[in-house]
Amino acid sequence: MKNKTAIIGANGQLGSDLSKIYDDAVKLTRKELDVTNLQMCRKVLKDIKPDVIINCAAYVRVDDAEIFPLEALSVNSIGAKNVAIVSEELKATNVYISTDYVFDGNKNVPYNENDQPNPINVYGMSKYFGECFTQSYSNNHYIFRVSSLFGKAGASGKGGNFVDTMVKMAENKEQIRLVDDVIMSPTYTKDSAFLIKSLIEKNPEFGIYHLNNSGQCSWYEFATEIFKVMNLNPDIKIIDSKDLDRKAKRPMFSALDNQKLQKLGVCPKDWKSGIREYLKEKIPRFNYL
Repeated sequence: MKNKTAIIGANGQLGSDLSKIYDDAVKLTRKELDVTNLQMCRKVLKDIKPDVIINCAAYVRVDDAEIFPLEALSVNSIGAKNVAIVSEELKATNVYISTDYVFDGNKNVPYNENDQPNPINVYGMSKYFGECFTQSYSNNHYIFRVSSLFGKAGASGKGGNFVDTMVKMAENKEQIRLVDDVIMSPTYTKDSAFLIKSLIEKNPEFGIYHLNNSGQCSWYEFATEIFKVMNLNPDIKIIDSKDLDRKAKRPMFSALDNQKLQKLGVCPKDWKSGIREYLKEKIPRFNYL
């Protein structure tokens, strides 16, 4: 018998790609289900009676979270708790989407699922609390960490994504300032969505998994790969992250190790492949290399 799936945050950057591959899922936007409201979670989800609940609802404005911590905590932490409570009441599988920002960036080699989180900003803390609530309030749970997402829908809270921003700036012939001292694992949301579905179908033991595109790079390397694929040559200035005026600290190294995933026979694509597939789908007018 096929599982009935509900996707919360279905119109977000990751949720929209999940909604495409789960064409028969019940798709819930914030208007239809506000995760910060436990009563609403109970009513909506108990009417649906899903077997699997994928919670993509998230407050993702990292710098704004330093100014409005309660907003980040209400969605990423309390929202996760509310979904976990209702998931347990329904005996449904609870899937919480987390982030590489739960780590402090001091390890300097890719983080695995057993590494101890130590967030250094409000956003990362709010997501880590969400992980803790997910583990504490729902027995049947998966915590899927992703990293530096880019997808066709863009992040509504951020006004797009890094790839789109780089393309726009290159087209406008602007000078582009890029840091080369922050390392992460860029991840195409479409790839991550397929990994989520593949893993849920495999039904491995519950717990934490890293579902990022494989490999790592700096933001400078990320951008230069975009320009290489598109055969563009913009004006780039390399800067240190300390030169950026940002309210929230970022982990200097937050690349994720997904060997746990590969041991299950689910092999993620590398981040460069993700860029190529994204650009061909999003901006087909360019002559790609």
